[in-house]
Amino acid sequence: MFEEAQYFAPVATNDDGTVEVRLAASHPGFADPVYRARRNAIAALAVGYVPGTPIPTAEYTEQEHEVWAIVSRELALKHRKYATAEYQRAAARLGLPGDRIPQLQEVGDLLEPLTGFRYIPAAGLVPLRDFYGVLADGLFHSTQYIRHHSTPLYTPEPDVIHEVIGHANALASDRYAALYRLAGQAARRVESDEALEFISKVFWFTLEFGVMTDEGELRAYGAGILSSYGEIEEFRGMDIRPLDLVAMGTTHYDITKYQDVLFRADSPAHLEDVVGGFWESCDDEAVLRLIAEGRQG
Repeated sequence: MFEEAQYFAPVATNDDGTVEVRLAASHPGFADPVYRARRNAIAALAVGYVPGTPIPTAEYTEQEHEVWAIVSRELALKHRKYATAEYQRAAARLGLPGDRIPQLQEVGDLLEPLTGFRYIPAAGLVPLRDFYGVLADGLFHSTQYIRHHSTPLYTPEPDVIHEVIGHANALASDRYAALYRLAGQAARRVESDEALEFISKVFWFTLEFGVMTDEGELRAYGAGILSSYGEIEEFRGMDIRPLDLVAMGTTHYDITKYQDVLFRADSPAHLEDVVGGFWESCDDEAVLRLIAEGRQG
């Protein structure tokens, strides 16, 4: 079952109350004690967060700000070529800083007057229903840490660059933000885990890895593509299929590599009609019917 947070390193609270992020041995920051201490400290901010209060400030280092600046600059160049016009307009509307990591509180303060969305800090794994459900309330769970400085253009897990450059720019669009809310409403409406997984897969192949025909060419609107320096250069060469609810909701994918199957919307209106219409009205019975269709096919 897909969870946005499932590729986060596990976070544990030790007996002495300290918070520990358990990085895999293959993680770029595994052998860096300074980075690991930073990850623990930043995770502790989210663990101690009280909903409804200001988000705790993460005191980023100059090195961390420099990583943001490098990636922000490189992605901005690629967005001009590969991002949908709607996404580019939304990014200009939001106006994220390019030279420093914005605080999540700051991102929410920029977003809320535009589309009503705010951010919630996440230390690690967020239960699937919680992650999707709060989208209905205009809330988005986000990490605060940034990738290791040795690999500024790569991360094995979604960091603040993915969560903010990828998702916040999309959430600054009235059209895309409405789809996030509809996904949240759908997640709250269904009761079975099977239906919830189907909804999450449709989210994955659209708001995370969606592409569409835009101004006469194939462009991306999914946050997973638009926050990935490497994947944004490769997506046009993947197996591009027509937008199809049954196929999206039943297609297996591997989160550890570039997505080799993508689904193309013909336009923003097409995306809204097919996916938005599905999320707006789906219930367990309707989803299970689609799943049965996929099995028969």
